[in-house]
Amino acid sequence: MWIFGYGSLMWDPGFAFEECQPALLHGYHRAFCLFSERHRGTPERPGLVLGLAPGGSCKGRAYRVAASSIEAVLDYLHERELVHYVYLFREVPLRLPDACIRAHTYIADIKHERYAGGLSMKTAAAIIREAHGLGGPNIDYLENTIEHLDELGIKEGRLHDLLVMVQGGEAT
Repeated sequence: MWIFGYGSLMWDPGFAFEECQPALLHGYHRAFCLFSERHRGTPERPGLVLGLAPGGSCKGRAYRVAASSIEAVLDYLHERELVHYVYLFREVPLRLPDACIRAHTYIADIKHERYAGGLSMKTAAAIIREAHGLGGPNIDYLENTIEHLDELGIKEGRLHDLLVMVQGGEAT
């Protein structure tokens, strides 16, 4: 079985895997599109976290999991990712450097009350600038995401633009 990671799973998968390859998913893009009322915000001042939103494409990492580990890995991932059921566990087609495969991933549930896919970049920047939850300031999450994407060689200009806006500048 293959798992597709597009956020923290890319640099902190937390499970054993047999193989990891760069992967491209069409039909979804990485976005700060989910409200967080605990880890990156509060009920009074929700923060934003990453999800796969409809449209575009997303570069990430595909992990091949041994058959003997599938149940344990899925239990771990569901506990980690399905805390508030803002994600839907889905099988998606991925392009690897030398093959096309099907992998499991977590996409944002656009019908969930915490889905924030319609926010302008200016509004998202204001939320991220002010929000703070149990996991720390929301801006730390954005900065950490960009740092890791840069280290992996994944160009994500929109997130860089968002960071500039969060820091009080204008995006290009």
